[in-house]
Amino acid sequence: MVSAVFHSPRASKDTGNPGKPVLTLASPPAAAEPAADVQRHEPFDLQGLLDKLIPPLLGLALLIGIWALLTLKSTTFPSPAATFDAALKLFADPFYSKGPNDQGIGWNILFSLERVALGFGLAAAVGIPAGFIIGRFEFVNRMFSPLISLLRPVSPLAWLPIGLLVFKAANPAAIWTIFICSIWPMVVNTAVGVQRVPQDYLNVARVLNLSEWKVMTRILLPAVLPYMLTGVRLSVGTAWLVIVAAEMLTGGVGIGFWVWDEWNNLNVKHIIVAIFVIGIVGLALEQLLILIAKRFSFDQ
Repeated sequence: MVSAVFHSPRASKDTGNPGKPVLTLASPPAAAEPAADVQRHEPFDLQGLLDKLIPPLLGLALLIGIWALLTLKSTTFPSPAATFDAALKLFADPFYSKGPNDQGIGWNILFSLERVALGFGLAAAVGIPAGFIIGRFEFVNRMFSPLISLLRPVSPLAWLPIGLLVFKAANPAAIWTIFICSIWPMVVNTAVGVQRVPQDYLNVARVLNLSEWKVMTRILLPAVLPYMLTGVRLSVGTAWLVIVAAEMLTGGVGIGFWVWDEWNNLNVKHIIVAIFVIGIVGLALEQLLILIAKRFSFDQ
């Protein structure tokens, strides 16, 4: 809409006729633009949440139902209700301490996670750079690939006596076993990722005369990151599996030793609780690494 504005005679000197008012046209005021910083909140997707939760809950209910049916008349294997009661008592005070061999399940989980963190961290510090080197240089690849293929299938329990022989103590032997068993997925996946980098990328780096460090950090790392994170996920799962077996043999404090000790006490309910705890902790570790992988994904 265009509006008319009348100016007084004194304001119309340039018209040549100061005695008459001048009619001019004024543009309409501009519409106010919406604020740029207004946040739009998406509606809560209840249906999507139910679609994610209902199938696993049904699977868990089916497992518990079969378990309950199989233990209706059993006098040796505990029922789901008895196991749940035992779990409530365990987690009522998970961090009690009555000596080196009598500690709550919370302390045992934390000690196992500490060993896993040390062994897995050492494996990542060695395995990821080794994977880059093996994938980057053909001669190194031909030299170490047969050795990796030979050592990777070895059982974790076969490495434990070597650790006990070398370190003369149970705790470093368990960390060594985690290290040697969890390093291979990171080495193999990282090397495969480096080998699948398009040759055009490396040709451009050669034309630009980039140093090997810049090739590694600017070209290879972004391209290899998805492969590397897949190897990390596989390795942390392997590390968590290995620590349970290693602690059963080495003793001390840890979830593996706790399971073995409960077996010696013929406390099957606590063993079943430990199985669920081990699975939940392993699932949580995997989900954490999935979130990290999404955070650092270059595809987003």
